[in-house]
Formats: sequence, structure tokens, C-alpha cells
Amino acid sequence: MVVLDGAGDKPGPEETPLEAAKTPNLDTLTENGSLGKLYTVGKGVAPESDAGVFSLLGYDPLKTHLSRGVVEALGAAVGFRNGDLALRAGFATVEDGRLVDRRAGRNLSMEEALQLGASINQGVHLKDRTEFNFKPTVGHRAVAIFHSTSRKFSGEISNFDPAYVRKGIISIAVSGKGPYEIPKCVPLDGSEEAVRTAALANEFGFKAFQVLDHHPVNENRRKRGWLPANFILMRDAGTSMPLVPRFKEKWGLESLMIADLPAELGIGKLLGMTVEELAPGSQVEDYRKRAELVLGRMGRFDFVYVHLKGPDEPGHDGLFLDKIRRIEDIDRGFFSALVKSRVWEKCVLCVTCDHSTPWREKGHSDYPVPLLFVGPQFSGDGSRRFTETQAEKGGLGMFEKGSLLLERLTDRS
Repeated sequence: MVVLDGAGDKPGPEETPLEAAKTPNLDTLTENGSLGKLYTVGKGVAPESDAGVFSLLGYDPLKTHLSRGVVEALGAAVGFRNGDLALRAGFATVEDGRLVDRRAGRNLSMEEALQLGASINQGVHLKDRTEFNFKPTVGHRAVAIFHSTSRKFSGEISNFDPAYVRKGIISIAVSGKGPYEIPKCVPLDGSEEAVRTAALANEFGFKAFQVLDHHPVNENRRKRGWLPANFILMRDAGTSMPLVPRFKEKWGLESLMIADLPAELGIGKLLGMTVEELAPGSQVEDYRKRAELVLGRMGRFDFVYVHLKGPDEPGHDGLFLDKIRRIEDIDRGFFSALVKSRVWEKCVLCVTCDHSTPWREKGHSDYPVPLLFVGPQFSGDGSRRFTETQAEKGGLGMFEKGSLLLERLTDRS
């Protein structure tokens, strides 16, 4: 299963990035397979990546409280125990009392992030002496863990991030390009634990801003004309490890997860998959290394999942040409190796996306994504290209949710 993060887009009168990209290798695979379309979580749900991936692996995120915070804590190897409070976090930019950039210009180096994170851990002191661990992970991304004391935390709090709203047990992307009002966390029920936890999140956000705003890293960024990373967004609170069957228990398959970000890595660990963590990268050579790893591991595992970052970020940033380039780089680096190996003669290949990230909308959407099956039992429906419009006419039809994929691929449907 090859997942192209955020590659899907909104079909219309103008070409989508998938339609505009030159992808001769992916075209070859498509010509040897069958296309369809897929709602990764469900119609009307614009999912985060963790919910999309969880669904593609055969689980229903609408029935299991996954908690992005807990999953990323697992993926980042941050100490978490049941009763702690975990949140997905990220550096952002506040100017003149407004949130102007949710990713601090998306150019925060790991060295800068680690310096800022160390200052937060040393300089933020919370009421009740609540202990916490703030860990930068990749780029602007981070994880925040608040350790349990005699007073309990609650995961029933709103997101401290205006781009994702809690809806039941998952978060859904909402439209809006900013600037935003500075977020405020509120309890989602009337419990004392939720009230206290929401207050704690607000306190942490305010005190982190005080530490970060005039930090030497940020003063230097301002001198260089860059946005300061002076604010912390947080979302998807969780206080316990999700209880789900292991992947092998559910599907009877020895499995491998190949990924580079904490969300996917954490899901792999949660499901008991063997996990291969790679350094983040979205160049042709990075994709080639991932293809070589997939081909080298196929004989040892019944199921291999590989998550390819790249198209999602320019989708968020509204960069049409950059999204095309990332798709073309994946084709040259990753799919070229699969075509040369004629991998579809040795296994069943599935290619899809964890969600769509339309470049005009600059965020995740609920549009269905293309889906490709290649293998002896899925060959030849006349499709030529892995695009949104061709997928509408493909022989696989529409899958109403991603959790149905493995049922079909393992002949359990």
C-alpha cells in the first residue's frame, strides 16, 4: 500500500496537480490495474492524516478515539502513560495579537526548534507545579505531554488550533486561510477535569508565548525577514492509549510500516507493526531509497505500508507548481523503481492518498481520492492515468470508507 500524502485535489474545469503532472511510471501501473475513488474516512469528513491512515489500515476512526496527541507521543518516543495528557503541538507565529501563520513560515530548522523547545521546558512554570515535556519532532511540529498528578486530566477539550475542530472523537479540517484570532481552549463537557485541563492548555500557550516571543532564535529570524516561531498550537488531546486489536490479530498478516513522521510511526507502533523510520525527505533520491526499502522487505512481510510525504505541504501552502513537482519527483524516484521491478506480478499493489489537500483551499478536504489496485485479479479496466477524473470512471467504483480496502484486498468483502 503506497499512500501519497495529500496528493488528491478538487476536480474541475482546470487541471489538478495529478492531471498536470508528468507521471509516466505511475501511468504504466495504472494501465496495468483498475481505478476507483475513495472517501478515506467517510463522506463529509475532511480528516487529519492520522485518521486517514488509521482508516486505510482497516480501522474505523469514527468508532475508536485514536487521539493524534497520543499517537504522536508514541511515534516520537516521548514517555506517555495512561492518565497523562498528550497533544499534537506545533510552532506558529503571532503578530499584533493575531495568529498569522500556523507553521511559522514552514522554514524552522531542527536546530532552532530544539533551542526553542529547551527554553519552553526550562522557562515555562505551570500552576500546581504540573510537569510536562515539550518535544520538537520535525520542522515546526512537536508533541506536548503533561504528566498526571493526583488531579486527573481530560481529553474532552477543544483544539487550541483554529484550523481543526473537534467533532465527536476526531478532528476535522475547517476552511480558512487566516489570519486567525488567537485560539482559546474550552472544555467540551462540564466535568471538573475538562475545565482544569482547558485552563492548563491556555496557561501553557500564554506562558510559552512569553518565553518565545523575544527569544534570541526569534530575534534572529526577524532580522532575516522570517516569521518568528513565537506561539504554540495544540490539538487532539488524549489521556489513554487506544485499545485496538493488533494488525496481525485483525488481518492475519505480518506487516511493515515505512514512514518518517510521528503520526504514521505512532500508528504503526500502536498496531504492533514492524516500523522502519526514515529521515524526512521529499527529493527524488529520498523517494528512491523508500522504493528500494519496499522492494527489499517484500519477501519478509505479507503487508508493506509506505507513506510518502511531499504533495501535502504545497497543497497547504497554495503552491500549484510545487505540488506538481513533488508528484513528479515521486514518480521519478519511487514509481520508476516499482515499474522496473514489475512488482505487480509478485504481489497486489494499492496506491491511494490519506486525504485530499486542494491547493486552492490550502487545507484538507472531504473530496474522495483516487484509488489504484494492480495485480492479477485487478488488471485492465482501461484506465490510463492516476487522476481524480479518470478515477470516477474506473472499474473499482466508489469506496465509502478506507477501512473497506483491506477487506477487498484480502478477499474478505
